[in-house]
Amino acid sequence: MIRAILLVSCPDQKGITAAVTDFVFRHGGNILHAAQHTDAQAGVFFMRIEWDMDGFSVPRNEVWAALRPLAERFRMDWQLHFSDEKTRLAIFVSRHMHCLFDLMSRYQAGQLPNCEIKLIVSNHLDAESLARQWGIGFLHTPVTVECKAQAETAQLAALKAQGVDLLVLARYHQILSESFIEHFQDRIINIHHSFLPAFAGSSPYAQAYEKGVKIIGATSHYVIAALDQGPIIEQDTVRIDHRHSISDLVEEGQDLERRVLYRAVRWHLEHKILCYGNKTVIFE
Repeated sequence: MIRAILLVSCPDQKGITAAVTDFVFRHGGNILHAAQHTDAQAGVFFMRIEWDMDGFSVPRNEVWAALRPLAERFRMDWQLHFSDEKTRLAIFVSRHMHCLFDLMSRYQAGQLPNCEIKLIVSNHLDAESLARQWGIGFLHTPVTVECKAQAETAQLAALKAQGVDLLVLARYHQILSESFIEHFQDRIINIHHSFLPAFAGSSPYAQAYEKGVKIIGATSHYVIAALDQGPIIEQDTVRIDHRHSISDLVEEGQDLERRVLYRAVRWHLEHKILCYGNKTVIFE
């Protein structure tokens, strides 16, 4: 069964839901899921609607044109996707590979829907043998201050050659340049521990241990030019106490990072996220 997925954001006004659902009904579509949200403070309406294309009277390649009058009427920003379209991923990683292992195991188990992992990119060689083992291309691009521009040029060329749609930074310890990010707006997902900015630097868990924190967490977000300031997709926390050692904190933190990154990537693949301002709407 092929499903159409429509994501909408527009100024809030009467009749939007009725108009969209009537469009699906008039053309013989069966609505499978529908969710909406209104940000009353911003005056913005959001909607995600999914319907079965079996028996839908508008041919798939004409749905976009058929929706255009409706979109213009309500001044919509909108996306249209189909469930059989595969998103092509590239995973960027440095030397901490727990998130990479988790994503790959879920990918092989079929838990990352409608996607194809095309490439693993790293500034180190640690993941190369694993990429080969998994049958996935590997690109090694050492990054220094002197060669950062050349490294990003090589990365962009490889991503273009593979037709990559989504980048996942699975603990990639390099800051992407603004010009690089512009190629993948709202299509780069990052993960980091939630101590930032309180415990920035190379040893956040040691700093947290010394401070005696009681909660640690992880945050996934879309990447923008401002470091770690992009729209937040998912967060999670776990309580800790005086019995936890630094290694315990690291283990708990890495487990959080795996889960939070997976949720963010899956929701993106399922077209359940809408960005507005510096926020996200996540549809169930």
